[in-house]
Formats: sequence, C-alpha cells, structure tokens
Amino acid sequence: MSHTIDYQSIIDFYYKEDTPLRHILLTHSRQVANKALHIAKSHPEMGFDTNFLEAAAMLHDIGIIHCDAVGIHCHGTEHYIRHGIMGAKMVRELMTSASFQAPEIQEDLERIARVCQRHTGAGITRSEIATQRLPLPLDNGTDEPYMPETKEEELICYADKFFSKTRLTEEKTFEQACRSLAKFGQEGVARFQKWHCIFDC
Repeated sequence: MSHTIDYQSIIDFYYKEDTPLRHILLTHSRQVANKALHIAKSHPEMGFDTNFLEAAAMLHDIGIIHCDAVGIHCHGTEHYIRHGIMGAKMVRELMTSASFQAPEIQEDLERIARVCQRHTGAGITRSEIATQRLPLPLDNGTDEPYMPETKEEELICYADKFFSKTRLTEEKTFEQACRSLAKFGQEGVARFQKWHCIFDC
C-alpha cells in the first residue's frame, strides 16, 4: 500500500500560474481520478491501492506542459504523443529533491512515473511504434515500455479514455471511446475492450 503523495503541491510546482492549461489539466485529471476511484470501489476484490490511484491519476498528464498542442493551450516543443515520457521525466526529477527522499515516497514516485509513461492510448506496443513511426524511444531496456502492466496502470489508462481535454464537460460513452481509439488501430481497441470487461461489465 502506498503512502499519500501530495499531488497538488507537485501540480502547483510545475503549473504555478492560474492559466487555461492548468484549468484543463486539473479538470481532466480529476475526471479521470474520480472514474478510476469509482471503479476501484466497485471492485474491492481487486485490492486497488486507492491512495496511489488518486495521486497517479491526478499526475498522469503533467507532461503536457512541454508539448505543442495549441488547442489545449500547450505551447511547448514536444510532439503531443511524448507527453507521457515528459511527465515521467518530471516526476523522476522530483526524486532528487530533499522533500522526497523517504524510500517509500521514492518508490511511489517511480510508480507514478510509470503511469505517466504507459497511459497514452490504450498503451502503445513496440510494433505500433514501428508501423506508425511514432516519435517514442525504445532503448530503455524494457520489453514494452509504453504498455500498462499493473492493475492501477491499466485502470488509469482505461478511465482516461472516457475524457477529452477539448470537451471538458462531457464523458464519452464506451462506444465513443472505442471510435476514438480506432483512429490509431484495432490493437488498442481490443485492449480497451478487454479492460471494459474487467472493470465495467
């Protein structure tokens, strides 16, 4: 079980100004966190770490600040698909701070960094990176560095697909989420449908 991570102080550290981008990040992240927590509470038999689940859901998109996505007020230089690895880098940078030196906090931050890195799409495989020529590095030594592995990683990835950062007042239906994923291939749709059967059926 994780210790409580002060995710709001981390958001405040990287998003200091009250900007439209901060509003989008906070609104979207809270939507994802609430849905993930609701599903977790509906499945006590799965033993989700809800403290970690909330913190990781609130921080999963922290890397968007570095990306070029004018439609959601992101004015960075990175391709949007790299927001996960940028977020993971930001979270790992915190691990050098004196405020986060406790071993249990270091462990939780590494777990959050992995959520950041693995939540894009319904996970992204090496095969998909190669066939779609996606700008993601594959030299970090793991078999599938962008695929969710733990149940918390899978649940946050699943919950994320129901919410868009461009339509903050709406929750997608399962069918709408599938159609959004289908634009990037059927592999992701199949993974999403599998998670639906686990979490929501």
